[in-house]
Amino acid sequence: MELSFSEEQEIIRRNARNFLKKECPGLLVRELEEDEDGFSPDLWRKMAELGWMGLILPADYDGSGGSFLDLVVLLEEMGSACAPSWFFSTVVLGGAGCPCLWHAGTEE
Repeated sequence: MELSFSEEQEIIRRNARNFLKKECPGLLVRELEEDEDGFSPDLWRKMAELGWMGLILPADYDGSGGSFLDLVVLLEEMGSACAPSWFFSTVVLGGAGCPCLWHAGTEE
């Protein structure tokens, strides 16, 4: 049984780690902890530009067609950086990347 990540997953991990180290330093996290909104629209936009919002969305719907494990790799890095975003609640649980929508939904 192979328990290591694929080359693509290692790329996701490395890119996420580098991005978050640069764009989400501890000082920003502490500042946003005191902010009324608690997140940075600029950081969210940059994450969207990287394609994170559509990581597990099928390519037919302009996503990356990634796997749930690809998403786990990204979430692990976001957690490690204490990334101040609504990514999990928005993208994973309720957004377009939500697996329940494209598994149980219809075109209509």
